[in-house]
Parts: sequence; C-alpha cells; structure tokens
Amino acid sequence: MDAFFAAVEQRDFPGLKGHPLIVGGQPDSRGVVATCNYEARKFGIHSAMPSSRAYQLCPQANFVRPRFAAYKQASEDIHKVFHQYTDIIEPLSLDEAYLDVTVAEHCEGVATRMAQEIRAKIFNATQ
Repeated sequence: MDAFFAAVEQRDFPGLKGHPLIVGGQPDSRGVVATCNYEARKFGIHSAMPSSRAYQLCPQANFVRPRFAAYKQASEDIHKVFHQYTDIIEPLSLDEAYLDVTVAEHCEGVATRMAQEIRAKIFNATQ
C-alpha cells in the first residue's frame, strides 16, 4: 500500500482528499515527513524530508500529526484479509507483507486473479 498513513487520514477525514497532505511533524518544529499523498509529491515532497522544507515547497499543504493507533487498526483489518488466503505471512511493516500463496486454492491458483481479489477485499474492509 502506497502512502498508507496518508490514505488512512484521507479515509477518516474525506475533506483532505484532493489536496496536498503531509503526515509527520509540524513545519514549525524539527519534525520530518513520515509520508505524503500524491498531490504533495507533485511539489517534490517525500518521506524523511524536514517538515520545514516541505512547507517551503508547498505552504498550502495540510500537515497532520501521525495517528498510529488508526494505522495499526487499518493494518489489522488488512491482515485479516491476508489470513483468508494463507497463514504464511511475513509482515514487513504496518502496510507491507509477503504472503506465501503457493498452495492456496483461491482463484484456482491464478496469482494475478488472487492479487486482484485481495486488493478488492482490502478496499472493502478499510472503507
């Protein structure tokens, strides 16, 4: 999932959609950008950039502090979907994991169809 924290913020606060969004420290502090949405990336903003620099590049951006409990809950919802396909899951972070679906019988074993189905179920589970 790309820009996971930003996606959760936009899901929970729909008014943030379509506008540059930066999740991380505030621009008047020593914080950094944890992530940002695609609207903010158009201005050259990226993860680990000082928030003050992000503000210089895009002063109209919405800066929000991370809400890790919300991201953890969204991650748990996503992992519930993963467990419908396999119990062999190697989590990498809140928004990334490897799934071993070698013996999965879903979608007649067609990996691309399985990926599309998982994506759709994640979308439905996290809305």
